Amino acid sequence: MTTAYRIGVDIGGTFTDFAVVDDSTGTIRVEKMLTSAKAPEETVLRGLDDLSEAIDNLLPQTKELIHATTLITNVILERKGAKTGLLTTAGFRDILELAREVRYDIFDMFIRLPEPMVPRRLRLGVRERVLANGTILEPLAEADVRNAAAEFGAAGVEAIAVAFLHSYRDSSHERRAAEILREELPGVPVSLSHEVHPEPKEYERTSTTVIDAYVKGVAEGYLDQLSDGLKQRGYANRLFVMLSNGGTATADTAKRVPVQIVESGPAAGVEAASYFGRLMDINQMLSFDMGGTTAKLCIIEDGRAARTRNFEVDRVHRFKAGSGLPAAVPVYDLLEIGAGGGSIARVNDLGLLQVGPDSASSEPGPASYGLGGSLPTVTDADLLLGYLNPDYFLGGQMRLDSSAAHSAVSDNLSDATGLTPIAAAAGVHELVNENMASAARMYVAEKGQAPSKLSLVAFGGAGPVHAVGLARKLGCPQVIVPPFSGVMSSLGLLAAPVAFERSRAVRQIVSALDLDAIEATFGELEGEASSLMPDDAPVLVRRSVDLRYSGQDHPLEINTEGPCNDPDVKSDWEARFEAAYNELYGKVDDDNPVELASVRVHVSQPAPQLDIARPAATTDAPPKTSREIYVSAQAGIELAPVYERTLLQIGQEIVGPAIVEERESTTVIGAGDRLSVNEFGCLVVDLASPAAAVSDETGTVPETVDIGGD
Repeated sequence: MTTAYRIGVDIGGTFTDFAVVDDSTGTIRVEKMLTSAKAPEETVLRGLDDLSEAIDNLLPQTKELIHATTLITNVILERKGAKTGLLTTAGFRDILELAREVRYDIFDMFIRLPEPMVPRRLRLGVRERVLANGTILEPLAEADVRNAAAEFGAAGVEAIAVAFLHSYRDSSHERRAAEILREELPGVPVSLSHEVHPEPKEYERTSTTVIDAYVKGVAEGYLDQLSDGLKQRGYANRLFVMLSNGGTATADTAKRVPVQIVESGPAAGVEAASYFGRLMDINQMLSFDMGGTTAKLCIIEDGRAARTRNFEVDRVHRFKAGSGLPAAVPVYDLLEIGAGGGSIARVNDLGLLQVGPDSASSEPGPASYGLGGSLPTVTDADLLLGYLNPDYFLGGQMRLDSSAAHSAVSDNLSDATGLTPIAAAAGVHELVNENMASAARMYVAEKGQAPSKLSLVAFGGAGPVHAVGLARKLGCPQVIVPPFSGVMSSLGLLAAPVAFERSRAVRQIVSALDLDAIEATFGELEGEASSLMPDDAPVLVRRSVDLRYSGQDHPLEINTEGPCNDPDVKSDWEARFEAAYNELYGKVDDDNPVELASVRVHVSQPAPQLDIARPAATTDAPPKTSREIYVSAQAGIELAPVYERTLLQIGQEIVGPAIVEERESTTVIGAGDRLSVNEFGCLVVDLASPAAAVSDETGTVPETVDIGGD
């Protein structure tokens, strides 16, 4: 029987993770290596070459390869995309700078706004006008389009975005403009707003279309190079790419609208956490993904994470909403924090410790990597505290330099604060945990949740190291560390279905809807989305409607099932909307009619099943060694047992303080916390007293206490 493998590859800011699943046995093999920021596709191919040395004939026997990447985000952040031109309705060329006419920080006298991706000289208007109801007020002036093409050509434009007013209601002008541009400028990619984001709000639609055009050439080149490299190595099937909404698409589909993969990496982690939530039948979870550069948190209910379309890229202030460029694509509603293993620690102007949000990334990396970095990072602090084994980082593939970490902390933190290196490292560890907890408290509260009801699911290279400390600060009662936690995002890629979403703006009062017309619209959207699916693939269809009170701006998404041409559908939609509105805002508006803003269709294949091999040990594994670790400000340094995760058996229990090591990550168990291995191979840590422990932790290490010397 021919072996059939599936491969997931997740490119992060610091590490690229690989997971290979043998579908016939459930065996999983993983790999992790530093990301090459200049050539991420070479990192992917190099990692697959290493895996092929261990697995004979790997790529020729692989039936599916799914990929998540930070490439699009990096292109935007580094402003290394195509020289882009924008074609707009005459009089609207300045929409990118007018934006929403809102200051994201009203108290900042020196506020900086995001720089538009298209300079004003490359934003050209043409005569045409479509009204909000779809009526054509002024036909497209084709001569204006040809003149604009000539100007774009003379300026050396490499990509063009076309965003006409109300093109989501009638796209004929955009489609004709694209035909002319392609005649005049053959080979120049063109992005059309009615294809990228067919919904109202011209600023968001224009911004999203510009981003799509800006990255299209880079995305095409990258995916083509990766596809060619895979073919040369014997991979004969299609390359799939994770979308920002948690679905997957073929590389060819992703190249057509690359803006939809801007958040593909974080989506993979959420998919993995959702999979284990469904597997363990846990209804309420907080997924916690901490890598080398950022930490991501996302609430998951009943095996599904909420999605949002209010997403920004290239923020001037990374964690201030409104300071970036909107990309109106469906993404998981997660919280992103500048906290990772590579987050740089320093002493600020007030003489206080500060951690992040900037990161050492993979180049030059933390001081302990020995790759040229000299500034102290969270990884360096964790190493000094005994949480990381310098000889077992990446299973011993990469040795950490403890003396370099000590020097970085001593020279940059101890000398400025008077703390011992161990005390300074403990401060860094506590501070990054508190930074994450502070942001998470607000995020959880905004979602109407209580941390005491959420199980924290930890993964990423640094996630299990910090999970128990974070959970204790939040008041979460339990931490779950799934198998292969250090590379779990790459596993999440293999648990995500092929999926697409299509929407269409409507804007009609619900009570006056022509339900037959709405049903026809649903049918058209299902056809469009289904056409993007692999041939002969079984599909699952989920319909939803965006409803709001008339005159409001932000709708709520309400799922709907079956044909919608039954007259009772109207009252059902209104009742369900009012219930959701009341739950979210605590009131309803009885005097205002409910309006349909848009209809949506989500088409997907059934989610793949991961048959992960369970722990096979038949007796409790003893500690493989012990080492001194920092326990708390009160307890100081203690000798703690260290266990090898792969040797633990189902049902085994461990009481902290203790360390559980695996090749790609390390789980730190606090004093009095109880770890058990469940039937799925997950480490389940029940905290001794999560709520009380918050008041016990000061978040700092007293300068007068010597907790370990130099």
